[in-house]
Amino acid sequence: MTPGPHRSPTSLSLPEARALALAAQGFGRGRTRSLDDVMGHLHVLQIDSVNVFSRSHYMPAFSRLGVYSHDTLDQRLWRDDDFTEYWAHEAAFIPVADRHLFAWRMHDFRERFHTRGRLDSLAASADFVRERLTAEGPLLVNELEPQGRANRGEWWDWSETKQAVEMLFATGEVVSAGRERFMRRYALASEQLPTHALAETPRDDAQTELVEIASRALGVGTLADLADYHRLPLKDARAAVARLEAEGTLVPATVDGWIDSRDKPIAAWMHRDTQPVGRIAPDALLTPFDPLSWFRPRAERLFDFHYRIEIYTPKEKRQYGYYCLPLMVGGRLAGRIDLKADRARSTLMVQAAWQEPRAPKRTPEAAVTLLRRAAAWQGLEHLEFTGVGNLPLVL
Repeated sequence: MTPGPHRSPTSLSLPEARALALAAQGFGRGRTRSLDDVMGHLHVLQIDSVNVFSRSHYMPAFSRLGVYSHDTLDQRLWRDDDFTEYWAHEAAFIPVADRHLFAWRMHDFRERFHTRGRLDSLAASADFVRERLTAEGPLLVNELEPQGRANRGEWWDWSETKQAVEMLFATGEVVSAGRERFMRRYALASEQLPTHALAETPRDDAQTELVEIASRALGVGTLADLADYHRLPLKDARAAVARLEAEGTLVPATVDGWIDSRDKPIAAWMHRDTQPVGRIAPDALLTPFDPLSWFRPRAERLFDFHYRIEIYTPKEKRQYGYYCLPLMVGGRLAGRIDLKADRARSTLMVQAAWQEPRAPKRTPEAAVTLLRRAAAWQGLEHLEFTGVGNLPLVL
């Protein structure tokens, strides 16, 4: 690829774009062998509290590596000091070395809290949190509460202490020092992180680097795709793309079928180091928050896969199930499976299983193989299928 701002767009077929995306996300043969490889491809690992089958941050490694130990990932994320939590997409793990790229977001949070009067209304509680963390080190929020009491307020009925510590987390003064029963243990950033992680890279420089990271992680992406990866404001992402294209780091591309409401091609970009790849056809179960498909408009453009999570939908109105995992077969999003781990019975319950209209013929067999692998990964001895859905499974 020849760098330069006036290069004609590279024209990609939809299968070529999918192959680039799969390779960039760590599904290429031989490219992803370890947890560090997974994080190298993804950059961010979204956190979600739902634990009906597996907490979401464990899933991307399973999707790419197969069976591995949860403890191994816990060690890398929480005890080796190489990763930290921040609002990098939603709540997510990021490399400690890249925390400085989000200093602009911390400033934005601070300005927002100031504008809404939260800095002032929570000032006393924030001072209390700082004093306790300085004196005692990392603490859970229930350990921070004055005399164990929680004065409830706004923000999801959080106590003032919880509101204050989350405000300090968002503005970068407090970090997570691990979790217990999935609750954050809070610590002062200045005491928990190395000096380089406390640096503040200027907004434009940081956002430009984040867009470049996103371009590597996506393979090929539109402006909306590049902005969503780290949740950048669209106008900021547009400016970053312009800078990167002008210097030749991003090269323009078009993808067959990616058209707007006026039937015009949607502009897309690839990183200059992106190389053509052959056919990639992995099978995998994905978390709903996998970077491959977490931006729903991109999943529809790339895979013709319409997905909406139904956790908050009343049971009688759900179309597919409570917490369906996207099912990838042969590099296509071919269905969705609603799973629940019944640990008391050591059983992986398939509460519903669905396949897309153009799913590969081998989808049922691929799904069974993946379900057996998922049960083994979770230490469950049995599989049980309710029969709900149009995907025939013989377990």
